[in-house]
Amino acid sequence: MLRDALPKIITEIVPGPKAQALMNRRAEATATAVGCAYPVVIERGEGAMIEDVDGNIFLDWVGGVGVLNVGYSQPEIIEAVKEQSEKYFHGMFNIVTHKGYVELAEKLNSIVPVKGEKRRTFLSNSGAEADENAVKIAKSYTGRPNIIVFSGAFHGRTMLTMAMTSKKAYAIGMGPFPDGIYRAEYPYLYRKPEGMTESQAIDFYVKSIYKVFEECSPANQIAAMVLEPLQGEGGFIPAPIEWVKAVRKICDEYGIIMIADEVQSGFCRTGKMFASEYWVEVGCTPDIIATAKSIAAGLPLSAVIARSEIMEGVTPGIIGGTYCGNALSCAAALKTIDIMEKKHLAERAMKIGQKVTATYKIWQKNYPVIGDVRGLGAMIGLELVKDQATKAPNPELVGKVVQMCAQNGLIIENAGVYKNVLRFLAPLVITDEQLDAGLKILENAIKKCM
Repeated sequence: MLRDALPKIITEIVPGPKAQALMNRRAEATATAVGCAYPVVIERGEGAMIEDVDGNIFLDWVGGVGVLNVGYSQPEIIEAVKEQSEKYFHGMFNIVTHKGYVELAEKLNSIVPVKGEKRRTFLSNSGAEADENAVKIAKSYTGRPNIIVFSGAFHGRTMLTMAMTSKKAYAIGMGPFPDGIYRAEYPYLYRKPEGMTESQAIDFYVKSIYKVFEECSPANQIAAMVLEPLQGEGGFIPAPIEWVKAVRKICDEYGIIMIADEVQSGFCRTGKMFASEYWVEVGCTPDIIATAKSIAAGLPLSAVIARSEIMEGVTPGIIGGTYCGNALSCAAALKTIDIMEKKHLAERAMKIGQKVTATYKIWQKNYPVIGDVRGLGAMIGLELVKDQATKAPNPELVGKVVQMCAQNGLIIENAGVYKNVLRFLAPLVITDEQLDAGLKILENAIKKCM
């Protein structure tokens, strides 16, 4: 079976002839600006594996950029979607009530770590929509116009979330952007100011929030702070707990809503169902969580969850949408969460992460191009540098490694402000043999390319 297979390239080069033919058609028929980083044309996928149209078999460490935590083609999810499809595809939720939306909202309310005993859920279609609606909810509830986001952040490609996103390569020529979005410093400890201890650096990053209050917006005009528990596009940088404590304290002091963007980190990826559970352990529960990606095993769906007081404080008409909470997506999500719980995928993420991190740490000692290893659970970043002393980013090496891995059957993606981080987002159903095979391919690529 494909789900138990190991990487195997049977064509002389990748892409093979059939894949190249379809990629040529893609180049003529679709928008080039979308980009195409990998020479892979998928024919089918199972578990953590992809077979392309030429019969090549790849191990997928990207997983739709964090969408496929339960892997490709789970039979139980296929059956759940098929069963729902035979009843109806769609029922717009502000026109008719459908059971799947209600059941999924009830389930999310029971498992998501947000402040308050009574929670409510709003469903949308994508991570960007979840982030944007979380901000709208916070603004409507507080009556305040402004928000704070952070350096390195990625929140999406809508007009609002492009403005929220730090890296403006995602927004060239798109201004003017919405007003009232102010940026503080996210604690990137590997690249903290020279000479500072970790504790001093945390203070430095916290002070940047107060600088926003001083220079951009009074605290009493800030509706929300939006932060990722572990930055994705920013370079797989975990938020230090001491900094999170300080952010929570500031939010409490000034009546600011704390929004956790768990679009990529949610649904067992970090060793918890949600990365914010690590915050709960130290008394820093967020007020709102926005999540998406692995919620429905690949079908478009996202969610915003908050305590009832916040969600019921939204002016009617502010949130909604035609496809929000689509019936097929809800069916997939309910079965996906069921599988995650029954198969203990959060625990599996921890075991995968421990092995990958330990292996990366050994490489760090052996290869001077490896600067930092970091992450939570099975969301791990490997930062490549020109040398460990200067920490000069090495995006050129990362690009070569990514392409060499693809030629040998491993799909892996870059990340980071400088595009010099290799991200690990393999489906959590990956077998131990597949994990070993992927690590071997990656190590060989680093050795040959450095």
